[in-house]
Amino acid sequence: MAMERTEGVEVRQRDAERTKREIINAARAEFAETGLAGTSLDAIARAAGVDKRLLYYYFEDKAGLFVAVIGDIVGGIREAEKHLKLTEMDPVDAIRVLIQFSWDYYLEHPDFIRLINSENLYRAEHMARLEHVHEMNQPLVHVLGEILERGRASGVFRGGVDPVQLYVSIVGLTYYYVSNQHTLSLMFKRDLMTPRAQAERLSHVTDVIMGYLLRDY
Repeated sequence: MAMERTEGVEVRQRDAERTKREIINAARAEFAETGLAGTSLDAIARAAGVDKRLLYYYFEDKAGLFVAVIGDIVGGIREAEKHLKLTEMDPVDAIRVLIQFSWDYYLEHPDFIRLINSENLYRAEHMARLEHVHEMNQPLVHVLGEILERGRASGVFRGGVDPVQLYVSIVGLTYYYVSNQHTLSLMFKRDLMTPRAQAERLSHVTDVIMGYLLRDY
């Protein structure tokens, strides 16, 4: 009987986690499309195929659900970065791979860009409610710091490079281009998202970052 009760609890837990995942996935899509203010819990419940009461049960309110979505997207990109195994690479290769990854990630996850843009409108008030938000991002800083130090010690990279500043530069040069593709294309009368334009941009970003880092670039 004890084993049956334990198995029953495990099944309920799995069902609960699956339901929460379905709600977060639906909310992520809805929030990315219409923003926090423009999204209704009714629409999310319909998209998730659940009773709206479950949204209140698991997340309390719409703001709480938005917090969960922000946590999901931040955790998602950090987890994907871990799989790169940058510390196992040559320092130069590691930076090039990180640039390529950042570029590809933003292209492949337009919802990430929309949600981060939306959260910046709220001055990160929802992200601030995430537990361990700083701990989520520190591993990347440590990894970059280790790569930069190895590159400096071998005489390849210049010294005194702040890993946070470097990451912000990589993000700025990739994220901005993708997030502002429509306005930039219109202003300069050039389709900046053709395959050729994308390849040129990635090459330019890589040259800029490596030109700053490498001692004899």
